Amino acid sequence: MISLRVRIGILGLVLLTGSAAPASPAAAAAAPSPTVEEQRLDQAVPREILERSGFDAVPLRFTRALGTARSYAEARKIVVRQGSALWKRAVDRAQGRGPTGGDLSRDDDRPLYWARLGMTREVRTWEPSFDLSEAQRSALLAELERTSRGQTAVRYPGGDRLKRILVTGFDPFTLDRDIRISNPSGASALALDGTVIETAEGPARVETVVFPVRWQDFTDQTVERALRPYLKKVDLFTTVSQGRVGRFDVERTNGAWRGGFPDNDNVGVTEVVPVADPASQPQWTSTTLPYKAIVDADTGRFPVYDNTSVTEIPAGGTVPVVRADGPSAGSTARAGGGGNYLSNEIAYRVTLLRDRLGLHDVLPGGHVHTPVLEFGAGNTDPATGTVTDPGFVRNRLDIIAQVRAILVVAVEKAT
Repeated sequence: MISLRVRIGILGLVLLTGSAAPASPAAAAAAPSPTVEEQRLDQAVPREILERSGFDAVPLRFTRALGTARSYAEARKIVVRQGSALWKRAVDRAQGRGPTGGDLSRDDDRPLYWARLGMTREVRTWEPSFDLSEAQRSALLAELERTSRGQTAVRYPGGDRLKRILVTGFDPFTLDRDIRISNPSGASALALDGTVIETAEGPARVETVVFPVRWQDFTDQTVERALRPYLKKVDLFTTVSQGRVGRFDVERTNGAWRGGFPDNDNVGVTEVVPVADPASQPQWTSTTLPYKAIVDADTGRFPVYDNTSVTEIPAGGTVPVVRADGPSAGSTARAGGGGNYLSNEIAYRVTLLRDRLGLHDVLPGGHVHTPVLEFGAGNTDPATGTVTDPGFVRNRLDIIAQVRAILVVAVEKAT
């Protein structure tokens, strides 16, 4: 963003003095534009979040570094290095290492989200001194996404001493409704990444990754590419997202249907979940987490439910119906227990991947919905509210602690 303004300003001055040749139509047409998601960076709330966490310097430092690149290879090294550094900085901050950088609580996931968008916007609008093809720019963006989301940082120690747990989270979403929003699943991922939790079955190492709230990324198989290398190595996995107000849900069944709710780029898609080998694609997949034990355990202040509801078109029917006790034989999916948005889709994709790898009977895994992260009383109006408050922080910390407790139960009861 900053470098683009500087370049535009310089170009304007040069044109006013008449000392520059006019840009060719082809060059002007080739200039990329920020995405809808990236354009939200210009609003006051993202700027405040970045400033109050110290992450406002991240995009600026990245812009300067990228400006030193004289080839695609150099640019790629910079992107990988700084994307990885952003993920590490966010994890360190969440876990109490390094400077706080401001007065936002350390458990806040939003600095990572907005800083990453500042970096992707710079790559997307960058006009380097060398030729950069569309494919190369896309590759740089993909590297930045992977490295800054922890997808290249999953590390499990060798040997059998530690159990291995894989957890996923999501970016904030519905930002046009309230741009202040934080996602407790992303915050949980930052708080848990690389930690060891003690269970009755021994210590367990948790590794986490975060995914975007964009249909296209899921269509492009980003989930499968990120998680396939690890599913045969872990003892348990849990995809996590924000769900209903005041409750956790262990989603029993996931459906192969996209319901069209707009993503962070304001794109809505209604279709069967697109996966590899669609001819063998099932309408439903199921959890293999020890859901009864999780529901029965005292894991925190929020109640936890075994959610068995789905929406289906019964075999031979044409109209969707809600079934409280799961899908009927031969039915067509219209919503899993977790709905038909990207939280249902990540659960469907990872459990389908588990099954296609032949791990259904040996790998416990499924989806957990956290409560909606609510602001404190008196701070619920997006137009007049503040970006944080004590109740907001307390709710997020309690959700993170309960996610950790649920993992402990899951490991103990799945063994």
